[in-house]
Amino acid sequence: MKIGVLSDTHLRTPDQSLEFILDIVFAETEMILHAGDIVSAKVLSRLEESGVIAVCGNMDDYEVAGSLPQSRIIDAAGKRIGLIHGWGSKEGLEWRIVRRFEDPRPDVIVYGHSHVPFWDRVDGVLMFNPGSAATGGYRATGTVGLIEIDGEKIEAKHISVKG
Repeated sequence: MKIGVLSDTHLRTPDQSLEFILDIVFAETEMILHAGDIVSAKVLSRLEESGVIAVCGNMDDYEVAGSLPQSRIIDAAGKRIGLIHGWGSKEGLEWRIVRRFEDPRPDVIVYGHSHVPFWDRVDGVLMFNPGSAATGGYRATGTVGLIEIDGEKIEAKHISVKG
């Protein structure tokens, strides 16, 4: 199973970059996850049109924050994926997030907030941050991610979407 992952789009309205990510970069995915900081209802609507599963982030407006959970567990290809945005300083962020998902822990935790691409184990749990899908502005990395689940094997990679 191929899963597209993005976070921290920070958009007021859908733009060409978002369309490129959804329609081209994630064309062959079976699921798309967004780890928060969508920002506006217009962007959330566009994500929902593509069946994106999302959580709210700390920069989302009231309409977005009021319609999305802060965290969720998604079942995909026999694995449990925790989805959350994150909060506070980027120092210690992964440890704070791991502690939010206890008993039983998911197989993978997808998160955002720091805008720093990450793929590693933290306290025995695979953690994946796609970085910021935004291609301009404050701390924009212009990256998204792809998670592939094949039986017991879970792999992930970062993809640059900067033009």
